[in-house]
Amino acid sequence: MSSQTIYLPVEKLFSFMQDVFIGCGVPADEAAICAEVLITSDRRGIESHGIGRLKMYFDHIQNGTQLPITNFEIVRESPTTAVIDGHHGMGHVIGVRSMEMAISKARQYGMGAVAVRNSTHFGIAGYYPLMAIKAGMIGMAFTNARPSIAPTFSVQAMMGTNPIAFGAPTDEDCPFLFDAATSITQRGKFEVLARKGIPAKPGWAIGPTGESLTDAEEVLQAFSKDAAALLPLGGAGEDLAGYKGYGLAAIVEILSASLQQGKFLWNLSGVSSEGKTQPNCLGHFFMAIQLEAFCSLDDFKHSTGEIIRQLRAARKAPGANRIYSAGEKEYLAERETASKGIPVVPNLQKDIKIMQQALQLNQYQFPF
Repeated sequence: MSSQTIYLPVEKLFSFMQDVFIGCGVPADEAAICAEVLITSDRRGIESHGIGRLKMYFDHIQNGTQLPITNFEIVRESPTTAVIDGHHGMGHVIGVRSMEMAISKARQYGMGAVAVRNSTHFGIAGYYPLMAIKAGMIGMAFTNARPSIAPTFSVQAMMGTNPIAFGAPTDEDCPFLFDAATSITQRGKFEVLARKGIPAKPGWAIGPTGESLTDAEEVLQAFSKDAAALLPLGGAGEDLAGYKGYGLAAIVEILSASLQQGKFLWNLSGVSSEGKTQPNCLGHFFMAIQLEAFCSLDDFKHSTGEIIRQLRAARKAPGANRIYSAGEKEYLAERETASKGIPVVPNLQKDIKIMQQALQLNQYQFPF
């Protein structure tokens, strides 16, 4: 971290984000939902999707591509499924209400699945499986996003980072929670690196001729000009199975667009054919599975706990200190941020001051 990085208490940062959303016109109860999703990212050490993304939502509401009042419309529904139109409202609110619906259906019928169209960025995908875990269920969440990933053998960004999030309860305090983009790294990682002035790793992003791009700020600018793309999991070509990441990203695109008849690929760019800014029209897919429909909850937790414990106990590679299960590092990060606070780098401090001054949130005294 930079010597100018400061740490803000979790409660203060949550309160500030909630007040920013309220200042932008989001109802207080829904502003709390939005802030809770963001602070969960920060608490878990995921810098790309917490306070670092607040300015993006602020800008989108200001330019009219995202609406502060969420119209959550049920377009189609069955006992176990639903299709939702979010009408470009707050993605966090749409996501939470959709997962709540999936959990409710699963509680009654064993499984629940909800497909969403015309939504906006909903924060970390892993937040929604955590909701199902708290209800004693398996949870899954998928979302498409603005174009970032190039298909295998292409140099053009076509699919979003299209994360897959899967969570399951265990008999440990730490649940199993997998939340990962289907690209080598996510677009938000470049935003974090650009704020810190740190270069990206070679092989993460490519330019128009397939050359590796490492200047994070230049990559972000090139994205807007259709002159850069992220590589799928596995990297370029097929030698390291890049086609698998490409295929996984396509699966997420289908789940996030076809079921709900929503937008996809370049229609999610946020730019019209005339070059004007417009809503991203994102799609999501949520699923909850009631474990008691298959076995007792305690038995499931024990079996899943044994799986991850045996994985952690595998022979370690030379120089490796330990093996982690999915979500364990983030679980451990929550303990650190609870006492140390959330890191805010200088460029992010500037964004916070811009929002604070624009909304006249003078009750917050920040040490920068």
